[in-house]
Order: sequence, then structure tokens, then C-alpha cells
Amino acid sequence: MSAHTTDASTLPQNSSSPRSASPEPAAARLAGALPAWNPELDDTLVVRAVREETPDVKTFVLAPEKPCLFQFTPGQFLTLDLDIDGESVNRCYTIASAPTRPHTLAITVKRVPGGPVSNFLHEHVRVGSILRAVGPMGDFSCFTQGTSSPLPRYLFLSGGSGITPLMSMARTFHDLAEPRDIVFVHAARSPVDIVFRGELELMARNQPQSFRFAPVCEADSPREPWYGLRGRLTPGLLNHIAPDYLQREIFVCGPAPFMAAVREMLKGAGYDMARHHEESFDFGELARAEPEVAADVVSAEALAAVQGAVAPSATTYTIEFARQKRSIECRSDMFVLDAARRAGVRLPSSCSRGLCGTCKSKLISGTVDMKHGGGIRQREIDAGMALLCCSRPTSDLVVDR
Repeated sequence: MSAHTTDASTLPQNSSSPRSASPEPAAARLAGALPAWNPELDDTLVVRAVREETPDVKTFVLAPEKPCLFQFTPGQFLTLDLDIDGESVNRCYTIASAPTRPHTLAITVKRVPGGPVSNFLHEHVRVGSILRAVGPMGDFSCFTQGTSSPLPRYLFLSGGSGITPLMSMARTFHDLAEPRDIVFVHAARSPVDIVFRGELELMARNQPQSFRFAPVCEADSPREPWYGLRGRLTPGLLNHIAPDYLQREIFVCGPAPFMAAVREMLKGAGYDMARHHEESFDFGELARAEPEVAADVVSAEALAAVQGAVAPSATTYTIEFARQKRSIECRSDMFVLDAARRAGVRLPSSCSRGLCGTCKSKLISGTVDMKHGGGIRQREIDAGMALLCCSRPTSDLVVDR
């Protein structure tokens, strides 16, 4: 697969362009009051370090080109805007680093077989590469959700690469040295797949009275037998790890099946689900290709939902997807993405709330009523871009998809 990225070493050394990736002296980055990073003004980030966490997981440490600080809430995510094989692709990754170390920001990415973005990042992005991004966004955080108790007890449950938002929260409490009672449970395939294992074990040693780390593995690694907790998370295992889990505020992130299993397990145990919080959309799924939906297998009910009788207050418009050479009908009270899905048109999407930017598309012609949640820049809107998940048509549309 050919890919396109920008390497700092290819830029002119005498360039005065703000895109020059030559690092500022460390003293300049630390001295004085620095402004907050604003992707509306400059959305480029330089890769300062690439770290291998496990055989298929890497961390990419990012910094602004000019000295400034990242401001975010632990648990939020960043949306990368990548050019892969000449096509613009948006993908969300939760921030793994802590806002207590604001000069850099880190995302941790698991390589997914066949995943175009994760493989691009693993194979082509290196120190000095320049990425475009927008954010931070999202509301999954123990700093903004949960009990009003001044000293709550937390149970963090993560699976696979879903560890990243919980790691950001744990790192923040560790840096602040705040007395938070945290039990951090991480489910992995084998010992070699435990992301951030060494750092989490160090946190537990540094905070023996307030932080417990409990990795759970399904199997041994080829060169490392596993003598710790084994299997999948069950009520019995959870009760062994945290006997008081019914009294804890619980935050969950991982693959969709993992989160669904945890949800059902907690409900069955009589847990107060008002104190259960999970990432509202699955970041792991963003790295997988969305399955093709053939128009000839779409149910009659789905087509009727799109093309059925129009309410008196609604108007029906024609939406043409130029690249796919498909046209559908969409009511003025329906989001374009919903109408496309029901008609069997394949479009990239994830959050469906105007946050992540995955469904960002160019409108060749036509207008929409868009109510987004921050997943698109104003200059992109001015250039005719729209988030299809939160856009209702106000005319016939031609979309560059």
C-alpha cells in the first residue's frame, strides 16, 4: 500500500513556513506562559517519539510545531485527518497521555489486520512526520462524570486497546498525587499483550494504599507463562479482584463485545447502572473497514423508511453520491447518513453525534442544516464540507462519496 505523509526531514532547512518541523529549543518550550494549542489556527502536529508498547501496539507522541500547550480532560479523544493513497481519511484515537504533562500528547494505536489507518500509522509514521488533527473532544471522563463524592472509589475496566482513556485518567491522578481509590482491571490475550504493563505496575508500587492493578490474561505468551488471573471477566473474578465493586464508580472501555458483556454482568449483579460509564462509541472499530452493504439485500422495511410517505412538514430531496454513482431519497427531517445506511449506501462513520469527523464529506452541490458537536472546523464548513451524521438536507445534494 502506498501512502502519503510529510516528513520533517524533507522540508527546506531555511524555510520560514510555520510548517517547518525543526524542533524549538527545549528551553523555549518550557519558558514563560505558552498559549493553548488551537487546531482552528494550526492543526499540524509533529511526531516527537514512537514507542512500541506490545508487538502490535505503538504509541505516537505528538507536539505542536510552535510552542504551546495541550488542554484536555482525561478520557477525551483526538481526530486525525490523514492522507492515505490520495484520499482524506478521518480517524479518532483516545488520548493516552495526561493533561498534567501538557507539552506533548500521545495516542496509542493497535495494528488491526486489514485496517487501513492503523497499518498506515505503524508502517509509515515516524519521528518527524507531520499529522493533521482536530480536538480534543468527548465527554467520557471520571473528571466530569459520576458521583459528587469528594473522594469516590473507582473501578476501571479495560479490554485491549480500550485501555487508553482509562490510562489517561490514571496517569493524571498519579501525577497530581491525589488520594483516589482506584482498582484498574485490564483484560488481555496474553502477558505480552498487556499495554502499559510496566508503568501500571510502577503506579501500583508508588501508590500501594490507593491504586491496585489487576491484569487478566486468557492464555500464556510463547515465552512467558501466565501465573496471574486467567480467563475472561466474570462476576466471580470481579468479586475476587474488588469485593466492593457494587459500591464503586465504574468506567469501561474496550471492544464492543467486551463492553456489552460487562454491561450485562453488572446488571445481573444488581449494580446501579447510573454509576456505570462507558465510551459511547468503540474506537477499536474505527480501524476496521465498514462492511459493504449491498443495495439488493436491503430490506423492504428499510427502504420504506427512507422512501415512504412524507409527513406534511417534511420535503423529500435527492442525494447523489458521485463516486458510487448512487442516488437515494432523503427527507428533510432525516440525517443524510441515516438515509444512506437504510438505502444500502456504504459510508464511513462512527460516533453519529457530530464529534469524531469520520463521516466528513465534501458537498459538491446543495445545502444542509448541520448541528455538529465539534468534529469539523469552521474553515472546512466554509469550504463546503459537512458531517453527514448530523446534517439534514435543505436541497438536493451531490456528495463526493
